[in-house]
Amino acid sequence: MSREITTAGGGPGGDSGGGAVPAKGLRAGILDLGDSVMLGLASTAPVYSLAATLGLIVAVNGNYTPLILVLGFIPVLFIAYAFRELNSAMPDCGTTFTWSRRAFGPWAGWLGGWGVALAGIVVLANLAQVAGQYLWLLIGDGSLASNNVVVTATGVLFIVFMTLVNYRGIRLGEHVQRVLTYVQYVSLGIFALAIIIRIAGGVPGGATTIQAFDIEWFNPAGAFADLGAVVHGALLALFIYWGWDTCLAVNEETENPSTTPGRGAVISAFVLVAIYVSVALLVMMYATVGTEGIGLGNEANQSDVFLAMKDVVLGPWGWLIIVAVLASVLSSTQTTILPTARGTLSMGVHGALPPKFGEVHERNQTPGFSTQVMGAAAVVYYVAMSLLSENLLSDSISAISLFIAFYYALTGFACFWYFRRTLRSSARNLWFRGILPLLGALILTAAFFISAVQMWDPAYGDTRIFGVGGAFVSGVVMLALGGVLAVACRFLPSTRDYFTGKPASPATGPASA
Repeated sequence: MSREITTAGGGPGGDSGGGAVPAKGLRAGILDLGDSVMLGLASTAPVYSLAATLGLIVAVNGNYTPLILVLGFIPVLFIAYAFRELNSAMPDCGTTFTWSRRAFGPWAGWLGGWGVALAGIVVLANLAQVAGQYLWLLIGDGSLASNNVVVTATGVLFIVFMTLVNYRGIRLGEHVQRVLTYVQYVSLGIFALAIIIRIAGGVPGGATTIQAFDIEWFNPAGAFADLGAVVHGALLALFIYWGWDTCLAVNEETENPSTTPGRGAVISAFVLVAIYVSVALLVMMYATVGTEGIGLGNEANQSDVFLAMKDVVLGPWGWLIIVAVLASVLSSTQTTILPTARGTLSMGVHGALPPKFGEVHERNQTPGFSTQVMGAAAVVYYVAMSLLSENLLSDSISAISLFIAFYYALTGFACFWYFRRTLRSSARNLWFRGILPLLGALILTAAFFISAVQMWDPAYGDTRIFGVGGAFVSGVVMLALGGVLAVACRFLPSTRDYFTGKPASPATGPASA
């Protein structure tokens, strides 16, 4: 039997009609605020994100890296408010797909859903690659970490395992996530504590000397002397914050779905910036931004600053940071499958994809078919790109910033437009439903085009296609593929009603898969 969740918050344009969200058979009320925050934190893979990105930001911005981390957080926070406000009106697991459809129509909704799914599939390939490498760094002499066949096979197994965990139920997934989250944060805490002890004791990091904290690192006047570097660094920072919106994708499985997930998103965003800036400061003070030894400016360290520092900081316990990164990417693998599968579930329920995508496993109460499809798509993409070219795989992963900026900006614009008629009713509505989401959307739109221009340069990344950077071609081709698939769905008998404006078929509740 179909049900609908009716929420306050306004119909199209922000009228008082309320939003009706079809129930899909997911296990309602299983997650609380703590679970929601945990999912938001885990989805960003904070340990891995810092390890892989901090050196790159330092290479561009030097000592102003902490300020860049704060600047990169600003548009993310603004979009987090957009997610919160839209979720209060329409707590649908389709998130950007559902909200963009309500604001701008079926085509915008479909492309928004595609942006979410695309970012998830591509980043899963990256996470699988890193997980495979780090597992074999822990085993034996670590030489198998450079064996592409072994690493690819291991990465595929990780995707399959995490797909199975998500398929079996949200509670099992939450338990696995909690263990992985504890492992990575405890390990990161030990690493940070060891750095503090060494700084307090005046113990230099290898060939470097300890660098005292300087408030100048947060001086905008100094940082903005090179505007290009600020923009480049902020775009890199944008990637490390991405993922907190997972807690919105499980809104229908959370207590008080119209309020708790939004709060979880905003809380996790603030916690993330505190973690990133604090750890970055400690690492910069100890390793410095120099180009020698474990210095963050050393090109040899830029792909993973923690791996370069682990033995100096932790000595024989250096393997702990490898465990932390491995737990980080595994937890993010699981939580990346969650929103992509629930996004396509919602698209199936609303008629934007064939009805099979809208089925929920009767016993597990999970998006059975959608979860399997997302896992299979990630495996196929990862294996195909690994066989085709490791460099092309790397460049396609660089294009994720385009996908993130696209669907985050679309969400910000959708918030402003959907609530446009209520913006004058209160100062709160004006700021949190209007000004801040619109500013976030405009900033991310600019980031999208700036990233695209940078990626166009044939010197960007590791590959060139027709004289253009491979990252640009990968990003544009995959985004354009969404348009092609949308046109195909427009003419499919099972999905054309979605595009012609006819009401979607009522949800039929759980179905065995």
